[in-house]
Amino acid sequence: MSGYVEKGEVVRNTQIGSDVWMMDIHAPKQAAEAKVGQFCNVRVADSTAPLLRRPISYAGFDAEKGTITLLYRVVGTGTELMTKLVAGDTLDCLGPLGEPFVTTPNMLLVGGGVGIAPMLCIASHLKAGETAQVILGFRNESETFWADLFKDTPVEVHITTDDGSVGTKGFPTAIMPELIGSNDFTSVMTCGPTPMMKGVAAVAKEFDVPCQVSLEERMGCGTGGCLGCACDGSGNKRYKVCKDGPVFPAEEVFF
Repeated sequence: MSGYVEKGEVVRNTQIGSDVWMMDIHAPKQAAEAKVGQFCNVRVADSTAPLLRRPISYAGFDAEKGTITLLYRVVGTGTELMTKLVAGDTLDCLGPLGEPFVTTPNMLLVGGGVGIAPMLCIASHLKAGETAQVILGFRNESETFWADLFKDTPVEVHITTDDGSVGTKGFPTAIMPELIGSNDFTSVMTCGPTPMMKGVAAVAKEFDVPCQVSLEERMGCGTGGCLGCACDGSGNKRYKVCKDGPVFPAEEVFF
């Protein structure tokens, strides 16, 4: 789908980590139609600098309030400009875009970095009969503020850190075998750094649990027109991550 262009009104824009911010935007059309795993493509300035929109996954949406929630990390000029926005400012938002996650009755969610955002979205919008557990992978204790975002969701949270300062030492894949072995998971959903997702997909395949991955690619248009986010798929296919994804069956893009 091509989504809607909305002049969204910023409701709040709060720093929650050293370089991570959470923004709520009143964008009622998107809030009413967004699905977990989809994203919003925002224009951060009215000028041509920066020229391209920034794709940001929905961390949540509330149809009743008409709001969408975006989590973003400051990595350059565009996201730095976003931090300057305050309540009442407007932001040009194009969405909802992309293919969503297909949720199942009992899910294992695995997130790292800003890839935690779509996992939070799933956890916050479980349908009747759906349950989930989540593994959050951090470098060290300073990043564990992400876990606080799940406090109001009905999921069990497991934490791994590279240095072992909190939770289990290692990557999320270190605890996946034990969790999968003791739970009847019907799917694994993951988003984060590509090496992490490949590892998660490999463990899911080993235990014969279907896995869906959300790819993070630089995008131009976000609607499939510019071919800037093309990636290789199985069987010599070529996918547009923004339109054919960002969510794919793991075996389609990790082969």
